[in-house]
Amino acid sequence: MAKINYQFEDFLNNVEPQYRDFVNEIHELLMKDNYKIKIEEKATGFFVSYEHPKTKRNILNFLFRKKGLFIRLYGENCNEYQDVLNELPQEIINQIDKAGVCKRIIDPQACNPRCSMGYDFYMIEKHYQKCRNSCFYLFVDLDSVPFLFKLIESENKERNK
Repeated sequence: MAKINYQFEDFLNNVEPQYRDFVNEIHELLMKDNYKIKIEEKATGFFVSYEHPKTKRNILNFLFRKKGLFIRLYGENCNEYQDVLNELPQEIINQIDKAGVCKRIIDPQACNPRCSMGYDFYMIEKHYQKCRNSCFYLFVDLDSVPFLFKLIESENKERNK
């Protein structure tokens, strides 16, 4: 059976209309910087990842869950845009609060040695040590869109310095 090569438009057509402009803006921002896009179909819908052209590390995933569209931002440089983190609304902060603690930061022997280290940062004077896979795993809704865009834009800027 041949593997299906999905296009960005296939994914975009499955995004709720009110979020398409946001998703398209993120796509254009990352494609302008030559990110490699990978689109797969999963049980819950499309899964889209963007890989940095030089480091080969993902910056972002779009994924669907029962609740709707989510992003997973890999905020490796989150300490460099502390001002953006400090401006996040309470709903996004609550999602970050619920994210799992990074076991490797607390005890390097407590996690798989191949697991990438999580993020150790401060946000609104609170110390966070979060797993990289759940820290910035955020629900997309109309209220969060401008803040999510700013987060992604900030991480992208830091990666391209």
